[in-house]
Amino acid sequence: MRALSGARILCGKVDVKKLMRAPIILGAMMVMSPFAFAQEPGREIVAAGAKLYDLNCAPCHGDKLQNPGITYDLKRLKATERPRFENSVLNGKNQMPPWKGVLKDDQIESLWAYIRANANE
Repeated sequence: MRALSGARILCGKVDVKKLMRAPIILGAMMVMSPFAFAQEPGREIVAAGAKLYDLNCAPCHGDKLQNPGITYDLKRLKATERPRFENSVLNGKNQMPPWKGVLKDDQIESLWAYIRANANE
């Protein structure tokens, strides 16, 4: 078999040289755009968020995100509204108390994962 110098080598209808570049291109895309390949959170983080929600959020926002109509419906939060969610959780809003210093970052992450796993969008 001949060494791959710079010449195009065709194997049937497949351009082997182009085929060999595919992993490099895919790798570059993943590095340049990590959010394009973001994975959904695991079941464990969503389950942890459900427990935290039941304990801390359900009294006002409703059991299992079933909004009672007196507070914001968290299922309406879009994926792009994470900063809004964090600001409200950490600093409070209207009747909602601030949770800064009470909830840790990983707990806020799990709450967000639970909400997004059950979101309308």
